[in-house]
Amino acid sequence: MFKILNAKTLAENIFLMDVEAPRVAKSCLPGQFVIVRSHEDGERIPLTICDYDREKGSVTIVVQIVGAGSYRLSTLKTGDYIQDFVGPLGKPSELTNTPIEELKKKKIVFVAGGLGTAPVYPQAKWLYEHGITADVIIGAKTKELVILEKEMGSVSNLIITTDDGSYGRSGMVTVALKSLVEEEGKHYDLCISIGPMIMMKFVCLLTKELGIPTIVSMNPVMVDGTGMCGGCRLVVGDEVKFACVDGPEFDGHKVDFDQAMKRAAMYRTKEGRDFLKIKEGDSHHGGCGQCGGDK
Repeated sequence: MFKILNAKTLAENIFLMDVEAPRVAKSCLPGQFVIVRSHEDGERIPLTICDYDREKGSVTIVVQIVGAGSYRLSTLKTGDYIQDFVGPLGKPSELTNTPIEELKKKKIVFVAGGLGTAPVYPQAKWLYEHGITADVIIGAKTKELVILEKEMGSVSNLIITTDDGSYGRSGMVTVALKSLVEEEGKHYDLCISIGPMIMMKFVCLLTKELGIPTIVSMNPVMVDGTGMCGGCRLVVGDEVKFACVDGPEFDGHKVDFDQAMKRAAMYRTKEGRDFLKIKEGDSHHGGCGQCGGDK
């Protein structure tokens, strides 16, 4: 059992929890995720790590209510306990494997959409703690749906956009990025984009046009989190990959977003899952890499 040290609402249907999980906090890095189960009979939910405090032994998660499992998790309050909190899982951000002196030579921009702000924050914070201040573009439909503004603003050069123009710059995140480069003379060596798949698709189309290498997180397609369900199967270049065991980060210019979105829609129904299992055969499962399920 894992104690909830703090629970609060960030926006409508979006909430944050600081969870006491010292073993996870001790070894996790930006870009990784945990699998959470709120109750003994609850579903397993993969959630990207939003922040961590090694001294306090806590890990921060941000959850959006999209189904029964996330709703049940949202009903837990400060002082309550989560049944399971497993991690860290997935590969850390490639930023953490790059020499700091090399990173200091790069101009980095993050593009976050909606809940994607949560996994962007620990990466921007990690860079800031190593003497690098990146530009961060946060996009939301309205002002009320902007999350982690204060936290992100303290570790980055923050630009906020809203679809309805109610706060910050008006328009999509791609409009802001294009303006920064073409009108304000910004140069970027790397873009990291996290958010809804449709947003990441259009960010990648723009950055390819602008000649900016781009990394995306395919966390949105993860279901089981171990590669055994086949839910996060995607095509990257000419290869089949699984977001949970091979990622969740990939070269955005190689990800087939149209295929990933079509497949995600099919996976929502039992009939669709059965069809995909038959069609994809041995490549349907990624395997956890440890139990032999991928052999």
